[in-house]
Amino acid sequence: MRDRNAPLTEADASSLAWDKMDGLLPAAVQDAATGRLLMLGYMDRDALAATLSSGFATFYSRSKGRLWMKGETSGNRLAVRSVHEDCDGDALLVRAAPEGPTCHLGTTSCFGGDENGPAWLAELAAIVRDRAASGDETSYTRRLLAEGPAKIAQKVGEEGVEVALAGVTRDAAGCVEETADLLYHLTVLMEARGYGWEDVIAVLKRRHQAG
Repeated sequence: MRDRNAPLTEADASSLAWDKMDGLLPAAVQDAATGRLLMLGYMDRDALAATLSSGFATFYSRSKGRLWMKGETSGNRLAVRSVHEDCDGDALLVRAAPEGPTCHLGTTSCFGGDENGPAWLAELAAIVRDRAASGDETSYTRRLLAEGPAKIAQKVGEEGVEVALAGVTRDAAGCVEETADLLYHLTVLMEARGYGWEDVIAVLKRRHQAG
């Protein structure tokens, strides 16, 4: 049995349950960085092959009766990181990095829902990265990064102490404020040292699996 944790390859495509929906499989697209559901499309064999070979999400348009690469007109493509099948082989999950808004209405996702969940930390990291490259002298983030890891680490230490004190002396709202400051400065430190939340999560998952 194929390991579904491993990305799908063109060689694996023949084992999918294409006959269930007359040669089409639903393909949910997930932001590879944040985990947010971006859109739902359909793929036939040719669309999947084009996706895997080009590296950009390509679907079968039921209204146009042809293949179409997401963003072929708008430029808002979906750079594919991996494709996975579900347990029955009759649906696909496409993990991608969006190059602009995914929805034709100009929003990040074609679906509504909460944008303030834990996955927003990945968006915060992207904001910090953008500020670092912006050249904006008024940006606190850019100035902090320019001062180097030692200064940023000092700020992380200060904010960590503030969180600890808040845990003893302040209410939940106060703890939230101080925790937000700590997470922001931790994100800046990650940018300075060249790692991200996904690396931290990977370590936590390994520790959990180890018991």
